[in-house]
Amino acid sequence: GDRNFRLPGLGAYLQEAANRGNLESIAWGLGALILIIVTLDQLVWRPLLAWSERFTVSLVENDNPLTSWFYNALRSSRLLNAFLRGVRPPFVKLDEWLTQRLPVADVMAPPRRHIPWFWYPVGAAAALGLFYGGVRAAGMLWTLRLEQWGDIALGVLVTLLRVVAALIIALGWTIPAGVAIGSNPRLATWLQPVVQIAASVPATALFPILLLLVIGLPGGLNLAAILLMLLGTQWYLLFNIIAGASAIPRELRYTADLLKLSRWERWRSLVLPAIFPYTITGAIAASGGAWNASVVAEYAQFGGQTYHTVGVGALIAQATGSGDFPLLLAATLSLILAVVTLNRLFWQRLYRLAEERYRLD
Repeated sequence: GDRNFRLPGLGAYLQEAANRGNLESIAWGLGALILIIVTLDQLVWRPLLAWSERFTVSLVENDNPLTSWFYNALRSSRLLNAFLRGVRPPFVKLDEWLTQRLPVADVMAPPRRHIPWFWYPVGAAAALGLFYGGVRAAGMLWTLRLEQWGDIALGVLVTLLRVVAALIIALGWTIPAGVAIGSNPRLATWLQPVVQIAASVPATALFPILLLLVIGLPGGLNLAAILLMLLGTQWYLLFNIIAGASAIPRELRYTADLLKLSRWERWRSLVLPAIFPYTITGAIAASGGAWNASVVAEYAQFGGQTYHTVGVGALIAQATGSGDFPLLLAATLSLILAVVTLNRLFWQRLYRLAEERYRLD
């Protein structure tokens, strides 16, 4: 509608810069975002991951353990070690005191079978609220014209085609790349941190640049929408495929070497069946991410101009901007229905097939 809800932050800064078409501000915002991501990765997440390897239970030593220069610096810091030696004794005494005063019960207390009385009015109020909301929603949906329902159906179909296109493109490069990274520990040591940092950059932050690059090409916003969906979904697939490739037992790899299988035979009989469950898991998450990205990908404001294309995401964005709540409700429910239907009729069957026929346990 005519109201604008915005919180101060880097995301709001990037959106305002995109609305004004200020490429210099967009570049500074992206630079700051990437700097924050890299700093957190090097100073927080990688040290935590390196420290967590102390708790890994495995009979085989990892040939390429995760390392962190900051974690090594902290471990060798005399000042930090002296500080920890000073603060540790009070916590040890507190732990001993709590252990003596609060012994762990040997037998768990039986769960309560009766429902406390105060939940009954809460449940009744929730039921009345749901009933009232359902009546209001039905009333709003009833006001929609038949042409609007047709636009929604067309939008769902077109967005579905974009989701399929983004998934096909993502599968085309994530399968070979994921298998290469997951099968080569040395390559994984170098590339996985780079991939993790790249995946941390929000796809929506890159959308103004994508739009600027492709808006003059044939297909324009359609191409930009597919690319944005691709940026938002490909990482789900890549990380799952890396996990699947790294989970292939060494015995099976050695057997394939002994049988002197060709590259195609190795992929057909070992690699593809092994990564299939992981690929389906990643594809399910990627599909959901692509549907969510459609709201941003199919309707964009850049440089004082509004670009939109046919799709259910564009309908949701337009209805939100104009305050058309009946259309917003109908388009959102249609998107939810499409996602649930696809999960039930397509993804669930593929997932069951992966669980029953291609598990390596």
